[in-house]
Amino acid sequence: MPGKVVLAYSGGLDTSVAIRWIAEHEQAEVIALTINVGNQRDLEAIRERALQIGAAKALVVDARQLFVDHFIIPALKAGAVYEGQYPLATALSRPLIAKLLVDVARAEGATAVAHGCTGKGNDQVRFDVSVGALAPDLRVVAPVREWELKTREDEIEYAQRHGIPIPVTKASPYSTDENLWGRSIEAGILEDPWQEPPEEIYAWTRSPREAPDTPRYVEIGFEQGVPVSLDGQRLDGLTLISELTEIAGEHGVGRIDHLENRLVGIKSREIYETPAATVLLAAHAALEHMTLSKDQLRMKALVAQAYADLIYNGLWFTAHHQDLAAYVHSTQRHVTGTVRLRLYKGTCAVVGRTSPESLYDYSLATYDKGDRFDQRAAVGFIQIWGLPVRVQAQAQLLAQPEGPLGFLEAPKQ
Repeated sequence: MPGKVVLAYSGGLDTSVAIRWIAEHEQAEVIALTINVGNQRDLEAIRERALQIGAAKALVVDARQLFVDHFIIPALKAGAVYEGQYPLATALSRPLIAKLLVDVARAEGATAVAHGCTGKGNDQVRFDVSVGALAPDLRVVAPVREWELKTREDEIEYAQRHGIPIPVTKASPYSTDENLWGRSIEAGILEDPWQEPPEEIYAWTRSPREAPDTPRYVEIGFEQGVPVSLDGQRLDGLTLISELTEIAGEHGVGRIDHLENRLVGIKSREIYETPAATVLLAAHAALEHMTLSKDQLRMKALVAQAYADLIYNGLWFTAHHQDLAAYVHSTQRHVTGTVRLRLYKGTCAVVGRTSPESLYDYSLATYDKGDRFDQRAAVGFIQIWGLPVRVQAQAQLLAQPEGPLGFLEAPKQ
């Protein structure tokens, strides 16, 4: 009896060819698994195509709510942004897809799972490492890393030779991936970092030049770090992100041009569209600055970087992630309030924030009549704060031959 392989099936050229290739080279039944994480495709047509190509079974799973609740929201609360620019949309979806691949493999009695990743990208690492953590007994099959088909033309010829139905429209030079949290675009002219990205690559955002001339203000309500309302209307996370994508995209917000350091050691030029992520990350950070102490904010920034790295590097299912997530969860217990933002011509600016648990005290901050800060107390504070500076200056710096500023000058030859 042939074995079974569960393939993460997108409906594109690579995974369509992979169905036939796996069946032939693995002597196995292929179960095509298509996962909806906000890809905005005709999922039923994709399922039917998999069966037409030769999959023994084709499954479609709507994982959008899982994606929002267990991946997007934790990353938002962590403030996870890779290298200060990338909100990790594609990277966040990979551990979820890997988990569902494993779940289906267990349910179907499969001995392997498969994906369509190349040997140059990050996604192969994310899938392989995640599956290894969840089900080390399952083999991972990656046809694109193994087959003899070197180019897209080779794959098309293979498909035609084996009667594999593929779209006959002109191939785009760009490689794209999208989900609820963002859209990524690479390849083609984008591989030249000197070239400005052409307008044709964008699908979610209007050009800032063509965006409305009137700013759009939005208000995001949070409860313990979780966005729960948009412009005063309470919404579930999936709806809120979807509506905010439309609103911010209309105003040209969320375009990112990033020269990125891939895990495999390659620098890659990546273009992203992340309208909702850009707005929500800015709003969340603003609310944290109102509700977290100075020391909490300093430590949270370090954790945010570590959190972003582990997502990017495919280490979601690790004890390290559990530890960081516990810290992030603790920091969010007072991050409740509303943030107002202005969206205008590609920019997103925080213009107001309020919180019932704010650490901002008007009576301490104001220079007006309501000021109740005792400025006389500053004298004693400065005396104590500056004590070690004065002691060291008197004992060491003032006594050196070159004077108290000698340590700032270059050594004499």
